[in-house]
Amino acid sequence: MEKKLMQFKKKDIFLREQEEDENTQSENNESKSSSGFKDMVSILLHSQTQVHIFHLQTKSYSEHKALQGYYEGIDALVDGLIESYQGKYDVITQYNSIKNEDYKSNEQIIKYFKALDTMIEKNRKGVKESFIQNQIDTVQELINSTVYKLRFLK
Repeated sequence: MEKKLMQFKKKDIFLREQEEDENTQSENNESKSSSGFKDMVSILLHSQTQVHIFHLQTKSYSEHKALQGYYEGIDALVDGLIESYQGKYDVITQYNSIKNEDYKSNEQIIKYFKALDTMIEKNRKGVKESFIQNQIDTVQELINSTVYKLRFLK
């Protein structure tokens, strides 16, 4: 009987340890996904300033207007995205700081927007809620619409 009791205790301890490991792993995964989200929105917040700089430095009127459309539109989209996320989870702290760059060419800014789109695809996977995914879709819609204007409207 005592032997059986020891087996149950060992099994119970094993199950508790397994649950603790699973909880720790879940917390680590949540931490990674929230870190990815924070990285993504930090870059998106910075993109408004960066694109505004490109807008002010280009000598092309069509680029000037396309970039204006982006920096005027992204603020409300990112604000809503962050507020939705924070309402569901928690307030984001310690945003990343990103260095600005000067305008060089049309190709440079198209690459910049394509890199933004790729970064979003990489970091959005940690968010499960469809309403937040829809907000991210709207950000990507603005990015790709801007790329279209930069590529084809001269």
